[in-house]
Order: sequence, then structure tokens, then C-alpha cells
Amino acid sequence: MKLGQLSEAALYASDLGAAERFYHGVLGLEIVSSMEGRGISFRCGATVLLVFDPARTRIPDAGVPTHGAKGGGHIAFMVDNSDLDPWRARLTERGVAIETEVAWPSGGRSLYFRDPAGNVVEFAPPALWR
Repeated sequence: MKLGQLSEAALYASDLGAAERFYHGVLGLEIVSSMEGRGISFRCGATVLLVFDPARTRIPDAGVPTHGAKGGGHIAFMVDNSDLDPWRARLTERGVAIETEVAWPSGGRSLYFRDPAGNVVEFAPPALWR
């Protein structure tokens, strides 16, 4: 047996409005669904990014196991190197500070910044894990 592609990943944010403005408004991700103050799902290619309010996902009222996290999480989006400069400009003009940029020994660069909840977001080269 073999697992397929990752279907979804979750980050946690207590201010879902700020998360929506960031992931939809700044990063341009399509909103798949809004879960009545519990969370928001965003389309990322064939994968879905879930942003949940951890106070709500710890309540056993959704028919799925409770979950949540404390502290900043991490997520990475694949971005071609040729798109990093336009992304850097877009993030900067929208007030998002680039925390770090890493040039990988295997080639390519990553940009690191934070969402409004403090989660680390990375734009990584497609070949980073190949």
C-alpha cells in the first residue's frame, strides 16, 4: 500500500477574518468553504489549506476528533524562482515583512514570512524535496 498526495493541512488562527484577508486577499487563494466561525478552507492546487480557530476545534461538536495547536505552525507553498521577486514586491507593498530568505545548496531560494496569527509561511522552490 502507498499513500497518495497530501489532501489537506491545517493551521490555527484565533482571528479568522485576519486569516481570510491574508490567505485570500494577500496570497490570492480561493476560498473553498467557510465553517461558521470554526474555520476557513482555501484551495492550493490539488490540496486544501484549512485554517481553524483552535478554541472552536477543541469543542467536541463537529463529529470529528477535537484538535488544535499552540504556537506558530509552518506551511510551504511551491513557487518558481522566477516568481519570487514579484511575490516579494507584492508582500512588501501589502505590509508583510520578509523574515528570512534562504539560498539552498541544491539550488533555489525560499522566502519566509508570517501570517497574522504568527504561523511561518514559506515560498519554496519546487525541487526542494526532490
